[in-house]
Amino acid sequence: MITTGIIFEIHHLNNLGLSIRKIAKSLHIGRKTVEKYLKNPVVEKPSFDRPSKLDAFKDQIDLFLETEPDISAQVIRQRLIEIGYTGGRSILCDYVKSIRQQYKHRRAFIRFESLAGEQFQVDWGHFGSLSYGKGKRKLYCMGVIECHSRMLYLEFTHSQCQEALHQCLLNAFLFFGGTPKELVHDNMLTAVTERDGPMIRFNDAFLNFLRPFQIVPKACNPRQPQEKGKVEKGAMHYIRNNFWPLRTFRDLGDVQAQAIRWRDEIANVRVHRTTGERPADRFKPEALRPLPDTLPDCRQIEIVRVYKDFAVHFDANMYSAPVWLIGKQLTLRADHHSVWLFFKEKQVAIHSRCWDKLQRIELPAHRSEADKHRQKHRISEELAILMSMGEEMKTYLENLASTHHNIRKTTVKLLSLKRQYGTQALIQAVCHAASHKAYGPEYIENILHQQQKPTACHPPVKLQNEALNRIRIEEPLLAEYDAFIVKRRHQHDRSDQK
Repeated sequence: MITTGIIFEIHHLNNLGLSIRKIAKSLHIGRKTVEKYLKNPVVEKPSFDRPSKLDAFKDQIDLFLETEPDISAQVIRQRLIEIGYTGGRSILCDYVKSIRQQYKHRRAFIRFESLAGEQFQVDWGHFGSLSYGKGKRKLYCMGVIECHSRMLYLEFTHSQCQEALHQCLLNAFLFFGGTPKELVHDNMLTAVTERDGPMIRFNDAFLNFLRPFQIVPKACNPRQPQEKGKVEKGAMHYIRNNFWPLRTFRDLGDVQAQAIRWRDEIANVRVHRTTGERPADRFKPEALRPLPDTLPDCRQIEIVRVYKDFAVHFDANMYSAPVWLIGKQLTLRADHHSVWLFFKEKQVAIHSRCWDKLQRIELPAHRSEADKHRQKHRISEELAILMSMGEEMKTYLENLASTHHNIRKTTVKLLSLKRQYGTQALIQAVCHAASHKAYGPEYIENILHQQQKPTACHPPVKLQNEALNRIRIEEPLLAEYDAFIVKRRHQHDRSDQK
């Protein structure tokens, strides 16, 4: 075998002036070999034509790629195994990669320009997530572009739901100051529910939203991004590569605030590469259709229940409601910033929306009302009846609590004395006992026994429903009525004098 060293010696001896015959004799090789390597000193590597396990399947691979140029090598391998292929994966992938380009047909696309106010293009983009406390929320951006001027509107959200789509579009129409004749979009479920070639079934909620604006939806064909290339390249690609890099954000509001500044100071005032004009200068708002007088309510709507902790559950958080609504169903409306609660079409609460998770958002008024409600229900029905009899009784009961008497038994005894002697006699006895600092039901009973005779006491009627038997009605104070009559009489007298 001729090595690189032998070739070097051939040229070395030739440079010393030795003839081909002497060089061949000196190196023990043939004269033709010496002549060959003097002409071309490159060592030829031997090549061997070994059969490949892939050879028998190359025609079938060509047929697959001709039918579907974008089919993956993994799918081709699965089909070849079914017909007997036993070779490896790497050799197949290398071969498919080497021949795939010849089956891809380069398509020509016609660039078209829309008239002013003719068309908007919209698209969603995913931009990672934002951290709130210990949780995270996915972050999306909707880009809307006016096709004639390339005027851009963008809005970041934490959702791509139906209401979020409608709210973003409505905000875009308000930004542009009008609506276009048609809206170009992809086949997202919030716009298209079913499609078979040219047969399209649009989302009913999406059509109901567009109807007041007289906008015609236009869905692109699947896997044809060039049909909405202005928003694909001029909006989403531009946002990702110009606005997004080297920025930090606190929350959704901070993202949107920075996006608005970028939109107004950079995106819509730079000279566009295609039109050669600034979008803000090329934009013609008068070409758009005017907005309707009544705009749709695009807030997210849910029916929620107020639980015992006087709060409703929404989007992994709890929002407080008035205590008197516990157990009732409310209508919740929410946008990116606020949460509203309605009971029978009447607004009962409004909260700032929280994007953290497992948080309780509570209004101070609701907490104060709950504290009062809790203190009120801590008082038994019997005690509440006694305390409603006036400040004298309330003061006497408060002082009674500081003694050794059992409050429950004392309350029952005082109510029994009230039934025997009447309300006024009981109040007089309480005032008399309080003046002597005699706190206890036995003192009250003794005073009443000395000063009054018990009235005829007929037992109340017993009903079958025990809950009805336990109902207690507060007895009105006649003194309050007397004061009211005296006041009215004085007013009448003064009017007669005039």
